[in-house]
Amino acid sequence: MPGPKTRPYQTALATARRPWPWRLWLVVIALLASGEALADVSAQPSTPLVGRVELGVDDSRADATVACMYPMTGRSASFGRDSIVAIQLALEELSSDPDAPRLRVIVDDSRSKASFAVRMAEDFIAQDNADILCGIVSSGVGMAVSRLARQRRIIMVGTDHASSRASIEEGHRYYFRVSSDTWYSHAAGARYLKELREKTGWRKLAFLGPDYEYGRVAWRDLQQALEQNDVPFEETGTYWPKLYEPDYSLYIQSLLESPPDVLVVSLWGGDFVAFLEQARTTQLFSRMRVANFDAGGDYETLVSLKNDPPEGLILSARHHVNWPPTERNRRFVTRFHELSGRYPSYSAQGAYAGMLTIARAIRIAGDVTDTDAMIEALEGLEIPLPKDPEGYVSYIDPDTHQIVQAQAIGTPVANDQYPPARVMLGNWVVYGAESLKPSAALVKKRRGESGG
Repeated sequence: MPGPKTRPYQTALATARRPWPWRLWLVVIALLASGEALADVSAQPSTPLVGRVELGVDDSRADATVACMYPMTGRSASFGRDSIVAIQLALEELSSDPDAPRLRVIVDDSRSKASFAVRMAEDFIAQDNADILCGIVSSGVGMAVSRLARQRRIIMVGTDHASSRASIEEGHRYYFRVSSDTWYSHAAGARYLKELREKTGWRKLAFLGPDYEYGRVAWRDLQQALEQNDVPFEETGTYWPKLYEPDYSLYIQSLLESPPDVLVVSLWGGDFVAFLEQARTTQLFSRMRVANFDAGGDYETLVSLKNDPPEGLILSARHHVNWPPTERNRRFVTRFHELSGRYPSYSAQGAYAGMLTIARAIRIAGDVTDTDAMIEALEGLEIPLPKDPEGYVSYIDPDTHQIVQAQAIGTPVANDQYPPARVMLGNWVVYGAESLKPSAALVKKRRGESGG
């Protein structure tokens, strides 16, 4: 009798791994033995979640199978770790509602590689009978899987990757995104910079971002948003380190040789932390203001600042632990901490939003296998989320399939309420969701330029 079918991506992953320490084997065994062990494992930042994890109900009792891909290894593994805890939190909430659909959720390691994730998605569809694809942190990976979703006519719910090109130029009827993208973040950033210009008179601007899909689109979005807000500037340079760059010294040196008044950075996660730590050893922060409008205000970044943040930082993120000051956000942050022993990164809210969005759409459509009904339910769907300020409810734009949310930008201030962080963002400037939406003319123009 032939053995079980081997998945191509699992073979590649197995050959790439080194033998594990015996303590890590015990962690994985505990995780597989009990879903409750997930909270204990995820509470330890140094412990990677390796391999496939299944949450929710089993296949025989599920109304839908949702297959998610997140990084569980490498510099961005913390985003995958937090996403799994947030999925657990969402499933916990859904289990208390007798009318909610029962979800089987599979999560596996995308390894932040497009070809690897596409093979994984193919296997999710063929072998696990996945009804919906979800997740993904890297924009390049997310767009590759989105193209597969369009080809296979399966709904994909993006929860973290942020390139606006995924929903504008390459948007299609099967793709939906439930976290803020580079357009919304940089539309808010452009307005902030306009107001800063009125106060300080800054003129020179430079941009530093990762040399792949996300960074390149973030720069284009910022330029277009500045133009729409009538903010002229002198560009002193654009800098493109590779993703997961270990050494930013040459970029820092070049910035100091031709210093801008404002440096906008689109690095994220460990890359942004590494840049900050290396720049702190120089005069960079005394020579220019540094802003990161999309991912810079992540909780882990704030932890890395300790109690002495560099001068002049301007930061935002797709979700904040301490904003908005609503009961919904407090419940989310508190319960996440109870499950994991830490506070959530912005990726957690995206994964949480993904599960609740999928569940609500299934309830409206009545059957997850009715793809047309599911798409109709998702277009314009309202979903109350932790990121929503009082009196506002997030919704999915029927045209772009992008969630519409407010954006808050702040600066680091002393705050010891969320240890081990010693600073949190404050001095908030909040931009309403509707004011940040890309205009119909911009969407038409960009889709026309791409041939879409």
